[in-house]
Amino acid sequence: MSEIKVPAMGESITEGTVSKWLVKEGDTVNQGDVLLELETDKVNIEISAEESGVLEKIIRQEGDTVEIGETIGTLSAGAGGGSSSAASQPAATEQKQAATPAPEAPTPPPAPVAAGSESSDNGNKTASPSARKLARERGIELDQVQGKDPIGRVYQDDVKTHNTQATAPAALSASKAPAAPSAPTGGSTYTKPVERQRMSRRRATIAKRLVEAQQTAAMLTTFNEVDMTAIMDVRKRRKDKFKEKHEINLGFMSFFTKAVVGALKKFPTINAEIDGEDVVLKKYYDIGIAVSAKEGLVVPVVRDADRLGFAEIERSIADLASKARSNTLALSDLQGGTFTITNGGTFGSLLSTPILNTPQVGILGMHKIQLRPVAIDAERMENRPMMYIALSYDHRIIDGSEAVRFLVTVKELLEDPESLLIEG
Repeated sequence: MSEIKVPAMGESITEGTVSKWLVKEGDTVNQGDVLLELETDKVNIEISAEESGVLEKIIRQEGDTVEIGETIGTLSAGAGGGSSSAASQPAATEQKQAATPAPEAPTPPPAPVAAGSESSDNGNKTASPSARKLARERGIELDQVQGKDPIGRVYQDDVKTHNTQATAPAALSASKAPAAPSAPTGGSTYTKPVERQRMSRRRATIAKRLVEAQQTAAMLTTFNEVDMTAIMDVRKRRKDKFKEKHEINLGFMSFFTKAVVGALKKFPTINAEIDGEDVVLKKYYDIGIAVSAKEGLVVPVVRDADRLGFAEIERSIADLASKARSNTLALSDLQGGTFTITNGGTFGSLLSTPILNTPQVGILGMHKIQLRPVAIDAERMENRPMMYIALSYDHRIIDGSEAVRFLVTVKELLEDPESLLIEG
């Protein structure tokens, strides 16, 4: 018999959530068959069988939080071919008998809804495995622990700092609190329908990081607008030959990426990050491109964008966007990044304030291209395709004048696309 364990998934990932078991207890599997899907903060992965056999026991159920290296199931080796039905029948019978009560594995860690078998008023309290273990050892009910996580998840440090002496009186006063008033009688009552959905791990992580960005960075946003006439003219004249030669469409993102790289070279502090009391200036240009996927926003990274041509940038972005939408991004696609570009214009946004993708200190927001009357000179007005652009930045290391000049540089490069061949 072999154990099915949670594999290592990169130094920044320490735990995940069992998303879906693709096989049942008693099923025969071959080496390489996918057993389950595991959801992490950044990517979803598939865990495959390392050898052929029969799935004897599922230890951790769908929705359980598991740590790297934890045993989540067992596999009996050697079964296969025609003997699979005979081997799987008793296992299936055992599974059916165990279906009525809650799973009772002899050694598995407790499910993440509570600490051990201790009861609580909040049966859905979410906590890391280490927090549950410590709470069980100290006799603390997790529903009494106040976590610092904005989405309510409890971690080990929250349990360590929990004041156990204050828990008893708090629980006592809660038990004496008057019951909620009942619905008025004498008439028909109507319960409005609601649907409660558990946040995906990715969505919960996004929520946590966005709040952290607003709480830790001195974030400001400056705005400008770009006349897109020249870029649209270049695209109109060159798009057919470009696609014929490079087999990829000439979009707007390559122009914006080139313009951003050119501006970052003039204002290196915006391509930096804060490490304690140090400013880390990055001499490379890995540009994150925000992509809206089914489970939430992800920011895959175009590496060394300063060394890429327009076709290479377009091809990289198209490949990363395709991976994001098919949920096949690797961890390496998401790590790093020195600056981010997000395009709300694809959804019709006319103006917005993007939030920093920490630890980065700058993010550029693109928006919808819209015809607006523009004064050409004192006597002439023309309808021009205009786009508002926004730069959110960390004011701790970036001065307002520097941010404004950076955005003006981006504007000037975009309005003179030929200069991108020189400046970018």
